[in-house]
Amino acid sequence: MRDVHVVPFPSDALPDDVDVLIVGAGPVGLAAAIELSSRGVDVAVIDRAREATLIRAGAMGHTPRVVEHFRRWGVLQRIRDEWTFPPEWNRGIRLVTSLVGHELAPTPTRAGRFSSEEALRRPQSALQKVFLEHLAFRGVPVAGGRELTAFRETAEGVDADVSGVTVRARYLLGADGGSSSVRRLAGIPRDGERATEKRYRLIVRTGDISDRVGPAPSGTNIVFNQKASGFLAAVSTREWRVYAGPFPLDHVPSDDELLDTARAAFGFDLDLELASSTTFYEATRIARTFRSGRVLLAGDAAHVRTPGGNLGEGFGDVVNLGWKLAAVLAGHAPDSLLDSYDRERRPHNQRVADFALERARRARLALADVRAIGVPDDADLGPAAQRRRAEITARLAADRVDTAGVTFDERYDTSPVVWPSGGLGAPWRADVYEDDPRPGHRAPDGVVDPYGGTLYDRIGTSFALLVLSPDRGVENAFLDAVGDLPFTVVHLDGLRDRYGADNVLVRPDHHVAWRGDTLPAGGATAVLDRILDRSPRMTDFFPPPGLNTRGTVLVVPGRGENQRTYARLGARLAADAYHVRVLSGVDEVAGAAADPDLVRPLVLIGADTGAASVGALVADGRTAADAVVLAGLPGYGTQGPESWDEELDTRTHCPTHRGVLTAEATPGALSTAVDSALLDAAYGSTADLPHLLLVGDADPYADRAALTRVAKALPRARLAVVRDGHHDVLNDLQHRSVAAEIVGFLEALRDSDPLVPFVSVESSAW
Repeated sequence: MRDVHVVPFPSDALPDDVDVLIVGAGPVGLAAAIELSSRGVDVAVIDRAREATLIRAGAMGHTPRVVEHFRRWGVLQRIRDEWTFPPEWNRGIRLVTSLVGHELAPTPTRAGRFSSEEALRRPQSALQKVFLEHLAFRGVPVAGGRELTAFRETAEGVDADVSGVTVRARYLLGADGGSSSVRRLAGIPRDGERATEKRYRLIVRTGDISDRVGPAPSGTNIVFNQKASGFLAAVSTREWRVYAGPFPLDHVPSDDELLDTARAAFGFDLDLELASSTTFYEATRIARTFRSGRVLLAGDAAHVRTPGGNLGEGFGDVVNLGWKLAAVLAGHAPDSLLDSYDRERRPHNQRVADFALERARRARLALADVRAIGVPDDADLGPAAQRRRAEITARLAADRVDTAGVTFDERYDTSPVVWPSGGLGAPWRADVYEDDPRPGHRAPDGVVDPYGGTLYDRIGTSFALLVLSPDRGVENAFLDAVGDLPFTVVHLDGLRDRYGADNVLVRPDHHVAWRGDTLPAGGATAVLDRILDRSPRMTDFFPPPGLNTRGTVLVVPGRGENQRTYARLGARLAADAYHVRVLSGVDEVAGAAADPDLVRPLVLIGADTGAASVGALVADGRTAADAVVLAGLPGYGTQGPESWDEELDTRTHCPTHRGVLTAEATPGALSTAVDSALLDAAYGSTADLPHLLLVGDADPYADRAALTRVAKALPRARLAVVRDGHHDVLNDLQHRSVAAEIVGFLEALRDSDPLVPFVSVESSAW
C-alpha cells in the first residue's frame, strides 16, 4: 500500500531564455506547465522549496469538470492508479457523529449528468507526483531551491532574478500560493472580506486501527459532534485529514489541543501523530487584476477563499489562460487577448467565492444549532438520543445545497472574446446548471463514438467547428480563414437541437465562441478576429491627470459603428472629468458594469440598436446602472437607404464622423431590422431610472410619437430634441451641444442624493 509521497523536484538547470516562467510547483503551477507545453510553449517551473512536501492537508476531491482536464492532459489514468488508500473505502461523503459513530445523512455519489467523467478522490500528493513525472517525460524543467527575488519588465518580456541568475521570459506566471511573491513584487493588491477566526486542517497518522474501524472504513466523512466538526478523510491507510477549530485569530493551539479534537472525530481513543497542520480562514481575498503587463496570476496567487474546490478553480484558470498565451506567442493573436483572462476568470472566481463564504457561514450556524440540540454520546442508543439524532438529521438536511453551478457553470457570456449571443439568459446560480450552448458557456460534452471517445477528446487542444447539418459552406469559409491556427472540424449527427444552430465554434477550453446557421457580416474572419481579439476592442477615455473622476459612462454603439466612431464624444466627456468606456456591444455591459474600479454614478449610453438594447436591459431590471441615455432610438420597420451616400446623409452631416464611417465602411447597416422585442421593451418601459432621450429632428428613423409617449410614461425622463440632428445624433454637427446636454444630465445625477426626480418631462413640437 502506498503512503503519502515526498518527491524532490528535478534538478534540471534553468534555461536562460523561456517563453513562460512559472513560479510555484504546486498543482496549479505544474498544471500550467502541462497545459502550455502541450501547446508547444517553452516553459520552466521554479519553486523555492527543494522538494514537494506532500504530507499536508491539500485538496482531495476533484469534480467531473476537473477530471475532464486530467483526461485532456493525458494524466487521468495515472492519477487513478496513484490511489493511496483502497478505492473500496470511497462510499460517497457521509455525515456522521464520528468515524465509528452514527450516520446522520448519507450523501450519494452523483452520476455525471453533464459530463462523461465522474468525480474523483485522490489526495493532492498523487496529483503532484503524476504531474512531476509527466513533465519530466516531456523534458520540462522544474527546479527546486530557486526563489524569485525581483523582476523587470521590458518591451520584449520579463527579466527575472532567480537565486542569483537572470532568466529572460516573455511572460511570468505566478502560481505561488496565497502569499504569492509574484503578486507582491508586481504590486497587485487584493480585496475581500477578512476572517474573524481561524481553523486548521491537520494530517494525523494512526497505527493499525482496523480492529476498531474494520478493513474498509468510509474514506470521506463530515463529522458533527460536541468537540469535532468538518472533514475526516483518509489520505492513505495511515494518514487522515481532519479539521480543528475554530480558534481566535490570536490563539496558537498546542499540538495536544489539536490532537484532542482529532480523536473526537474518530470517536475512540487512539494514538495519533500530528504530521502537518495548515491554517485556513473563512475569508475572500481576490487580486484586483489577474494580469499586470507581462505578469499573470493563477490559483491561490490570484484568489483565496473559504476551502472547498479551490484547486479546481486554479485548474480552470490554467485552462482559460493556456490557449490564449499559446495563441499570442504563436502570433495568432495580439497581446491584448490576455486581458480577457482577467475579464473572464475574475468575475467567475468572485461568484464562487461569494457562494463559498455564504455556505461556510450557513455551516457555522448549522453547527451551532446541532450543538444546541446536543449530539448524544455514540454509545447512547436510548429513545431520547435517537430523537435528538433525528432532529439533527433534519436540521442538516435543511442546508443541503447542490453545487452543479459551481462545478460546471464557468460562464463567460459577457466576455469581449466570444461572439455576442443576444442575451444573458438566467442568472448564475451555484445550485443549478443546465447545458447551455450559447457563446461563452461550456459546450455540452458527450460520447461521440460507441467506443467511448468524447467530444472533448475529439477537440483536443484545438479550436473546433462543430458542423451539425449537411451544409458545408460555413466549414469551408472557416478553413479558408484559419491559416495555421490549430483547428479541427467535427461532423456530428443528431445534435442540432442540442446546440441550437447548424454550426458551433468551440474554443480550446471547451467554451462556445460562436454559433449560427450562417456567418455574420465579415464572415469567418470577423468571427475569428473577435475571438482572438484582433478586432477593435473596448476603448477607455480617462479624465486629465489631477482631476477626480466624477462618474463613469458606458457607451454601446449602434449599427455600423464601432469604438472609434465615439472618439470625440469620449474625449469631450473625459475632459469634463468623466471616465468613458466605449464597448463593442451590449453583451459587454454586465461585465463592464461589474468592474469594481468604476466610479459612480454609472450611466449607460446607447445609440441606435445600442439604445434599443440598453433600453431593454433597463426595462428588465438587468443592469446596475444609475441612469441611462438613449440616443437615436429607432422606430419599427426597416428603411433601406438606396446607396452608401444616402446612408451617410441619413446618419450625419459631420465630415469627421462621415470620414470615420467611410474608413471602415459597412454599407447597408441601417437596413438591418432592429429586433422588435428590444423595441417593445424599450418603448414600453416604465423603469424608475433617470432617462435622457436624445433624438435629432432630422432623423428619418425616429418614431416621434413613440418617443413622446415613452418620455411621458417614464417616471423620470427628459426628451431632448436636437435641431437639425440626424440619426447618429451623438456624432453629428451638433455634437458639442449634445455633449453639453449629457454633461448637464450627469451633473444633475451627481447632485441628487439619493436620485430623485430632477426634471419634468419635456416634449417637443418637432
